Amino acid sequence: MGGGHDHTIHSHCHHFVWDKSIDPVLSIAPGKSIHFEVLDASGGQLTQQSKTEDVPNLDFSKVNPVTGPVFVEGAKPGDTLEVEIEGFGPQSWGWTAVIPGFGLLNEQFNDPFLKIWDLQKDKKAEFLPGIEIPTNPFPGTIGVALPEAGEHSVVPPRKNGGNMDIRHLTKGTKLYLPVWVEGALFSVGDTHAAQGDGEVCGTAIEAPMDIQLKFKLHKGKQIQEPQFTTPGPLLSGQSKKGYHVTTGYGEDLMTATKKSVSYMIEHLTAVYGLNDQEAYALCSVAVDLKISEVVDVPHYLVSSFLPLDIFK
Repeated sequence: MGGGHDHTIHSHCHHFVWDKSIDPVLSIAPGKSIHFEVLDASGGQLTQQSKTEDVPNLDFSKVNPVTGPVFVEGAKPGDTLEVEIEGFGPQSWGWTAVIPGFGLLNEQFNDPFLKIWDLQKDKKAEFLPGIEIPTNPFPGTIGVALPEAGEHSVVPPRKNGGNMDIRHLTKGTKLYLPVWVEGALFSVGDTHAAQGDGEVCGTAIEAPMDIQLKFKLHKGKQIQEPQFTTPGPLLSGQSKKGYHVTTGYGEDLMTATKKSVSYMIEHLTAVYGLNDQEAYALCSVAVDLKISEVVDVPHYLVSSFLPLDIFK
């Protein structure tokens, strides 16, 4: 974690939708640090004892709970809220699942899958014997209330932030969020221990943990959607052993992405002996998607980068 904090918000102070009518659980002045307790993305529906047969029973109305909201004094529409990520608490366990009907390749994967992770080893988590994933925690869902009235699902990313799943929002990052309502009404949740760019099966290493954030307000500075500044090189995902890369092309980016990931799954099953579901889940937590080419229409190109460091 970071240094000292001014307030703690416990995990029972959470909500499941963006709604500007939700009463804030805390009011703070800019410049304060808050220690948030965050539930896992299942909202406690999955535990360390859960089995694969529990996955289809997940209630999607209770996924991605976010802790908050926090009222930032002086924040008004047209301002920008700066959120500095000061640190994370320890993680003990996490989960990754293939959920029927959800994920990039949901048409191909109709059966559930669940991996329970032991996260007590420092900066490493074993996927299978001989395959270790580097951990680097970040919040998957982070944002402010929307200006539109009513309830809005937390599941997709939006102009307020939301479920962006940007794995580079790690310690030291400063996230900038447009303020749409008085007080901003900030919330955070869906903490991850690790994820590949794309989170292709729909889940990362989902893990309950604490996160410490510091708030600053930029008056009269309007941005339309979130931006962020990283403290240095994007160290996560840098493989000293290199990468194996599969490419996919298509007349739209979604087709190209699906092809690229499907080819990576074929590679993992053929070379490393994983079954299809294991390979799909491994892509979600370790493989980075990159848009390689968008100018030579009608074809677009997407590449999937597998870091070879994860294999012993």
